[in-house]
Amino acid sequence: MGELPRVATFRDLMVYQKARQLAHEIFEATSRFPREETYSLTDQVRRSSRAIGAQVAEAWAKRRYEAHFISKLTDADAENQGTQHWIEVALDCKYLSTAQAQSLLGACSEIGRMLGSMISKASHFCRPEALTIREEQTEYFTSTDH
Repeated sequence: MGELPRVATFRDLMVYQKARQLAHEIFEATSRFPREETYSLTDQVRRSSRAIGAQVAEAWAKRRYEAHFISKLTDADAENQGTQHWIEVALDCKYLSTAQAQSLLGACSEIGRMLGSMISKASHFCRPEALTIREEQTEYFTSTDH
């Protein structure tokens, strides 16, 4: 078994990538919801699904402090569960087929498992060596000499 790829940014996290994919799938599915749902159900499920990835990104930025990292991942999980609720409401209203809802709920379950694993292994993400960023030499100031 080979070594896992190094995660340099939150964009490299599989859970972030899956959350983005879920948000896209929900956007596509909700584009067919009735117009009268625009500012209620459509807005709610889109907002909560988009917040999952945003919370993961914020957790990544706060990984210097394990408690903050876990807190933001917990927020991501709460948004994930909220998304599941709204998917089920859309199913109840018959805006989604059973197959669509099951597919979206399956993606939510996978994201939830991944978030749970990250929370339980938070120390692996929050070690000092995991925070070290190597940067190519960059010019931060430009010369004023012309």
